[in-house]
Amino acid sequence: MLAPTVESLGCTIWGVEHLSQGKHSKLRLYIDKDGGVDVGNCAEVSRHVSDILDVEEFSNSAYTLEVSSPGLDRILFKQEQYESAIGQQVDVRLNFPFEGKKKFIGVLAGVEDQNAVVQVEEEEFLLPLENIQKARLVPVFD
Repeated sequence: MLAPTVESLGCTIWGVEHLSQGKHSKLRLYIDKDGGVDVGNCAEVSRHVSDILDVEEFSNSAYTLEVSSPGLDRILFKQEQYESAIGQQVDVRLNFPFEGKKKFIGVLAGVEDQNAVVQVEEEEFLLPLENIQKARLVPVFD
């Protein structure tokens, strides 16, 4: 519903988070574009998206719209994003434990059959994408 408007403003939707916080919730929209996103892009997208959400009656309760760049430590939402991040350091949190652990920090070695292949030291783990609560890139500064 929001993608055509965001794209008309020169950006793409990287991902969306809807966080419930009691009576108040937060809708976080991550936008991206070639060359990066600046505050002006976020403000412009926020104005347009806010109007759409008001017309479409997105929520019956109070919410805050937050428009942001995905940042260097961007969250991975889609399989294509995992595939483009192969070779990078990731911090993966799972919904349910896998081999007794819910947190894996390592190198994203690949994506196979709906699984993220994460190499932690000398071990490789196949983590089902559907079990990943949140996967985030870990920026490495030389």
